[in-house]
Amino acid sequence: MSRQPPIRIGARGSKLSLAQSGLMQARIAAALGAAPGEEEAYAPLIPIVTSGDRIQDRRLMEIGGKGLFTKEIEEALLDGRIDCAIHSLKDMPAELPPGLVLAATPEREDPRDAFISPVCARLEDLPHGARLGTASLRRQAQALHVRPDLQIVMLRGNVDTRLAKLERGEADAILLAQSGLNRLGLGHLPNSWLDPVACPPAPGQGALVIETRLEDVGADWLEAVRCRPTTICVAAERGALFALEGSCRTAVGAHAVLDGPKLSMIVEALTPDGARRFRRQGETTLDGADDIAAARALGLSLGAAVRAEGGDALILPD
Repeated sequence: MSRQPPIRIGARGSKLSLAQSGLMQARIAAALGAAPGEEEAYAPLIPIVTSGDRIQDRRLMEIGGKGLFTKEIEEALLDGRIDCAIHSLKDMPAELPPGLVLAATPEREDPRDAFISPVCARLEDLPHGARLGTASLRRQAQALHVRPDLQIVMLRGNVDTRLAKLERGEADAILLAQSGLNRLGLGHLPNSWLDPVACPPAPGQGALVIETRLEDVGADWLEAVRCRPTTICVAAERGALFALEGSCRTAVGAHAVLDGPKLSMIVEALTPDGARRFRRQGETTLDGADDIAAARALGLSLGAAVRAEGGDALILPD
């Protein structure tokens, strides 16, 4: 008997990306009929080094934005060298290259931002003028909104690199995604967590996504890894991201929660210095007709309202 050709999975070569992609590789291989230990035969993992991984000494917004984490992988997908790609959804730009689609989102991990520091338990408790390490404009703006006295230290690199820089004293505290820490077995490290309503995480944070070519979106193996509640929530959050023209040059947070048929959501955008914050909250009751479209519409509406109020103040100048 013949079986489907292997599904070649492309992913960044970082430790976190490979850990995350390994989780999805097991799910995809199982959906294709693989027995334990046969994952590589059914769904080989192909690491791809991206521009965002190679350039570590500057903020992403200075060198091209989030797309630098996806460009080379998406080129491989369009060229047919891989059949799908595994991404952290928060790294995905609001718009995708023609011919590609975000085809499946599995169950979401913890979406919160984690606070790690050797000097105190919470962001609010940092000493006056303390150094907070982050390369995220959103985290910078949210932190400065609460604590305008903080010094922001540009801290890029993988999780291990940032933890090592904290240990060397290059910053007094750092903010990392709890989901990444959990997937690396480091979920015990945070001192505390930022409240996702008070400080909404990046749209899609905590969720992985499988990107495919448009013609492959109906494949049976994709259906086997989709999570409906996560798909609905991230559709709302990415709707807000799209409405706000979100990129690494825009400080955008969004957090959606599904409780039965009720989808509630908060969206915010801040000026880069954190001095001004624009927020909208809303909810909708899903009727099952087209819940993904309804969720996206809620996000688009709330994001547009924030954009209309904040205007050009939300965009980091060139």
